[in-house]
Amino acid sequence: MEQEQFKKEILPLRDRLLSYAQRLLGNKDDAEDVIQEVLFKLWYMRNELDRYDHIPALALTITKHLSLNQLKKNEREYESLDENIEAGSLSPYTGLEQKDELEQLLKIVSRLPDLQQSVLRMKHIDGLETDEIAALTGSSPEAVRMNLSRARKKVRDWLLDK
Repeated sequence: MEQEQFKKEILPLRDRLLSYAQRLLGNKDDAEDVIQEVLFKLWYMRNELDRYDHIPALALTITKHLSLNQLKKNEREYESLDENIEAGSLSPYTGLEQKDELEQLLKIVSRLPDLQQSVLRMKHIDGLETDEIAALTGSSPEAVRMNLSRARKKVRDWLLDK
């Protein structure tokens, strides 16, 4: 599938997929992140998409699975904080403060341009190496490092401006 065909067939599905992800996640920012990841996956699968009978169904299935993974990830992050509070290693105040900081950080990251947001998430959340990210995005390792640097600087600047 060429880029123009991808734009015609896949990108119009975005609003429908976003609506579905928002219903599952209950959070617009998380839904946007999931849809971005869905579109990345579909882009990298573009040469194999003609094997599927119904691409919109495939896109909805990917959206569902990524949304459920996001819910599990969010739950694990909050459980981890709750466990630390219960174990006494964090006071309830500190735990609540950390939850708020995590939510703020996720909101700041969601304000980044899509490419920087994706690269930052791949590096720090998914734990991918620069070369792996470059291979997935079809860019050079230098471009990935540049986007990571820019994203980190913006996040740092926004955090310092609070």
